Amino acid sequence: MISHVMLSHHTRYQYDRPVCLGPQTIRLRPVATAKTPVRSYTLRIGPPCKQQTWQRDAYGNDVACVTFAERVTHFDISVQMEADISPRNPFDFVLRPDVTRWVPPSWRVQSAPAMAGQRQCVAADPHGSLAQSQSQSQSQSQSQWSVPHQPFYGAAQEYAALAPYRQASAPGPRQLAFLQDWVQKAPVETLEMLVGLNRAVAAHVGYQVRLEPGVWTPEETLAQASGSCRDSAWLLIALLRNLGFAARFVSGYLIQATRNGEGEEILTCDLHAWAEAFLPGAGWIGFDTTSGLLTAQGHVPLAATPSPEHAAPVSGLLDHCQAVFDVSMQAQRLYGQIEV
Repeated sequence: MISHVMLSHHTRYQYDRPVCLGPQTIRLRPVATAKTPVRSYTLRIGPPCKQQTWQRDAYGNDVACVTFAERVTHFDISVQMEADISPRNPFDFVLRPDVTRWVPPSWRVQSAPAMAGQRQCVAADPHGSLAQSQSQSQSQSQSQWSVPHQPFYGAAQEYAALAPYRQASAPGPRQLAFLQDWVQKAPVETLEMLVGLNRAVAAHVGYQVRLEPGVWTPEETLAQASGSCRDSAWLLIALLRNLGFAARFVSGYLIQATRNGEGEEILTCDLHAWAEAFLPGAGWIGFDTTSGLLTAQGHVPLAATPSPEHAAPVSGLLDHCQAVFDVSMQAQRLYGQIEV
């Protein structure tokens, strides 16, 4: 059943004085490979800019580059797009036969006793002040953890483009403990393991709205046991890479349909973030660490990058000033019925 919605997104930066804006990069256009069909799209900038051009970045995202000739007192960005959020099966893909099982780290059984002591130490220290120094922890992590090679990624030349998405930093003590605990009980089937890991992260990390910029490290998110969608997504990406998977960070829109007490439909729209893993035969598969589910028709990706800083909706240079930020989003059904 076709379900078209019109999404309207307006962002305004109001400055306390006329300022010079350097080149601004806007990542608010759905990626070409989005599984949610986008029927129309417009981007409007105010005040009138000197130049607005579309470019494709190194990761395949369409970005708008905007420059201003004069000083400005405000910067407005308005997006309007029509999307088809007809229900679809998020599991509608086929893995290549050799991808159905994954390769766990070699220490899956033999090093479990050695790791158990450290796991107890981490759990007993909720405030993050481990007795051992950070450098000692990192050194121990590196000595105890070896990123497995998932053979289904094949020859280096065939999957060379995945290299930025497979680079894994040595896990800290909390991430190491999480990985150790998960690997001991993880299913051997690849998809079942990934679905379970996503659910485990969602269960461990409580969702919170966090307005300050930046993304917490995996260690910070595990220590807090809560975080924004971008924090938990980045945690899952770190876990996936340390298990030998190619994973990337995705920012986008999340359109959801609910019913109020009178049974009337309510559409909500928010900027959101999630993780994707690359599985040969299926391509990039999205995992929402807030819900613990696979991404579906309501997830509209705007930027997919190796790290969060490259996926910011807006980035650019600005004079020193006081700025007030305001954003509004709404989604309206155009025609058809949406089942929730």
